[in-house]
Amino acid sequence: MFRALNMFAALILVLPLAANAATTLKISTLYPDGTAVVKALKSAGETIEKETDGRVSLKIYPGGVMGDDRAVQRKIRIGQLHGQMAQGGAFARAWPDSQILNMPLTFNNYEEVDAVREQLDPVIEKGLDEHGWVTFGLVDGGFAYVMSAKPVKSVQDLRDQKLWLPAADTASAEAAKTLGLSPIVLNIGAVLTSLQTGAINAFAAPPVAALTLQWYSRVDYVTDLPLLYTYGVLAIDKRHFGKLSEADQKVVHRVLDARFDDIDRDSREQNRAAFQAIQKQGLEMVTPNDEQRAEWKRYADKATAELVREGQITQPMLDRLNQALSDYRAR
Repeated sequence: MFRALNMFAALILVLPLAANAATTLKISTLYPDGTAVVKALKSAGETIEKETDGRVSLKIYPGGVMGDDRAVQRKIRIGQLHGQMAQGGAFARAWPDSQILNMPLTFNNYEEVDAVREQLDPVIEKGLDEHGWVTFGLVDGGFAYVMSAKPVKSVQDLRDQKLWLPAADTASAEAAKTLGLSPIVLNIGAVLTSLQTGAINAFAAPPVAALTLQWYSRVDYVTDLPLLYTYGVLAIDKRHFGKLSEADQKVVHRVLDARFDDIDRDSREQNRAAFQAIQKQGLEMVTPNDEQRAEWKRYADKATAELVREGQITQPMLDRLNQALSDYRAR
């Protein structure tokens, strides 16, 4: 009888521990709620919760409610959050080469992007893993274009604008300095209001972001020059991810790896469609001439060289990018 009571008492103590074994991975993102990426993440979370019998779930904090990238990573370090869905440059403090595909005026079209990504995506994922982040594939963010209240064809035209620059974006800040710009640095949540008040009158962003965040409604022109390619990454801190059982880690990887293949493909199509949509909304296309394009390229190459000199990108990684691009163009 006494032994039975002891076993019963032990069982009472163990049950709460088992009930508390469930883990919610808390993920922050600047993507607004209702966008395709956030919907896909929430759907993946439901699948993960079902396939792990409730042991693992995702909680998504969209729209930048947890702050900018630096604020989010501080919260990740203390365990308030576990990961973030962000642009590659958000992880440059841990590993500078995570932003290698963001070099200005590197790509002319998506075909070149795809040829380079085929070689460098695994390198980027491996590098992030070695620097403390578990990732699940890159997501197409589209080309960023200059959109403005006044036409921008030349570098001088851009200097004459009140250009927005994202806070805590060291690579963009370095490029702006090389171009001789005096940008206005703001968190992403302040951009629309600043456009409405005239505090800024130009920005560089992918068309899908300009549409989703309604920024397009406050400008009149888009410069037909793919300033830089952007891409997103879902990264979870390895310290937090490692607390999951090996079986549950495999489930999370399987579900998210497959889902991110779909997100990447769908995002590409959305970015193509958005470029057409902003023109239908009344934005006028401004096309630099050959001389102006050459000037843009000279400044872009100078900015890239400066990024290497400042340690924002390593020369070996830049060489890999240029070699992959050269090989594709040769074919």
